[in-house]
Amino acid sequence: MSNQKFKIHKSDKNNQYYFNLHAGNSQVILSSEMYTTKQGCKGGIESVKNNSQIDEQYDRKEAKNGQFYFTLKATNGEAIGKSEMYTTKTARDNGIESVKKNAPIAETLDTTIRVVS
Repeated sequence: MSNQKFKIHKSDKNNQYYFNLHAGNSQVILSSEMYTTKQGCKGGIESVKNNSQIDEQYDRKEAKNGQFYFTLKATNGEAIGKSEMYTTKTARDNGIESVKKNAPIAETLDTTIRVVS
């Protein structure tokens, strides 16, 4: 079993779904946009798996505060995930490499399913 995981969550605020991609060390390396349905959220995960290997799908950005981050785009140009903030370009680029490495092998864990015993 791999430690890399996509975790599906449901927002308490607007009842929409989103996912986070966790690396093997449990750090969140990519967070999704909001989806109105769980099926849409799962489609976003598949899109990350498909697009994570294509370097051109990453937008490398610098925030107004001087920190660095990236977004991962789908083939239609829409953003499907955003990274955390990094203090250096090198750290951001390492984050991209982590997504490339972890996304294809990550399992999906649906945290919205409540187990009743």
